Amino acid sequence: MDVITKKMSGQIDGEFVVFLIGLRVNRWWKPWTWLRVGSAMPRMLKELAEQPELGFLGSEAWFGRTTIMVQYWRSMDALMTYAKNRDAEHLPAWQSFNKLIGTSGDVGIWHETYRVRPGDYESVYVNMMPFGLGKAGSLVEAKGRRDGARGRLAELAPATAKV
Repeated sequence: MDVITKKMSGQIDGEFVVFLIGLRVNRWWKPWTWLRVGSAMPRMLKELAEQPELGFLGSEAWFGRTTIMVQYWRSMDALMTYAKNRDAEHLPAWQSFNKLIGTSGDVGIWHETYRVRPGDYESVYVNMMPFGLGKAGSLVEAKGRRDGARGRLAELAPATAKV
């Protein structure tokens, strides 16, 4: 992908969910634990990419001793339905984690979930390839009213909301 040299802003129509998820290697000398845990996510991402009807919009990831992945979902219901689906990749991976790692302290996992409503977020990208919210949703040029954060918030807010 090429770098977009214009000032851009990302948006997703309607409400959406930002899901932060990751793991932390607590005992690096036990690679059989953290490699097994870490190998589950690529299978889930492949499944989600192949089935857009599940509501997954996209993700970005950073790796290290503590990893983080930012995921974008169409709705809280879509995320929760996927998490509990017995025929999908997530639930068996979660059950395996609990059986293999449990509360041993070898590998930590974490997540945070945020429901986002129109007018409650803004974003800007300069000299970037499509990224994050702008890749999961759409990119629009940040000019005129969208040039500043307050204007971007107002542009996305429902007509009755004050920014």
